[in-house]
Amino acid sequence: MMENKTKYHKPVLLNECIDGLKINPDGIYVDVTFGGGGHSQQIFSELSSNGKLIAFDQDPDAKDNVWEADNFEFIPSNFSFLSNHLNACGVRHVDGILADLGVSSHQFDEGERGFSFRFDAPLDMRMNQCSEKSAKTVVNTYEVGELSRIFKEYGELNQAYKIAQAIILERQFKSIDTTFQLCEALRHLAPKFKDYKFFAQVFQALRIEVNEELKALEKLLLESSKLLAVNGRLVVMSYHSLEDRLVKNFLKHGSFDGKEEKDFFGNLIKPFREITRRPIVPSENEMNLNPRARSARLRIAERNEG
Repeated sequence: MMENKTKYHKPVLLNECIDGLKINPDGIYVDVTFGGGGHSQQIFSELSSNGKLIAFDQDPDAKDNVWEADNFEFIPSNFSFLSNHLNACGVRHVDGILADLGVSSHQFDEGERGFSFRFDAPLDMRMNQCSEKSAKTVVNTYEVGELSRIFKEYGELNQAYKIAQAIILERQFKSIDTTFQLCEALRHLAPKFKDYKFFAQVFQALRIEVNEELKALEKLLLESSKLLAVNGRLVVMSYHSLEDRLVKNFLKHGSFDGKEEKDFFGNLIKPFREITRRPIVPSENEMNLNPRARSARLRIAERNEG
């Protein structure tokens, strides 16, 4: 094992995630959000030499936390390409998949990445540094209707159209290139005493658009239903309501919009059985030790037969 060379967040709900996977020492497990390797290291410690762990992460910094082992493989890629990479490894079915969604503390604290409005930095927000689309691209090229949709759907902001208008007006004079420039352009719209939440929602909306996070999550859930062996476990931790709603609907109803499909006999068609009816949340003690765990919501499900 290797010590973490790059400071990522402490693994949230670590014991609950590991318990949720119900690890078979000889099984094959996938951590689709390796990050600092905290969850992966714990999974790996419970595997025998016959077991295998495959980890994914598109962030180049995550490679610093990888270790060498015959039954461990790191794939520097977004989990959108999960099936393709597993097939290339000769893996058709796995016993457990873990997804710790959202942005790591490392990414928030690296000011130059542009994820946080606490730092004056280039408007970037790309998790994959090879991607062509950045937050600067979105802010400076999207039309008012597109911007308004993003802030309404992904930021859940009531002033979505006004925010879009303010950005369009500002960029008529000069390009909006940095986090602080964006904040200044929108400061007059920030509610008094609630400006922190306002800007957090603005940045969340842009980040989701840049990284196509919800599309990637939908694809992950669909692929998981095909990759997991019968009784295999899916463990997903989300950090905002948009993600959690998608996970909840898919696990409970088998669809992303919450609509139920039934077979000829009236049985609900869905690939998973919920292990947790309600999401598991961090304890007060964990939230005090790690404030960024506060919004975490963990859901666990088991692959049905058929």
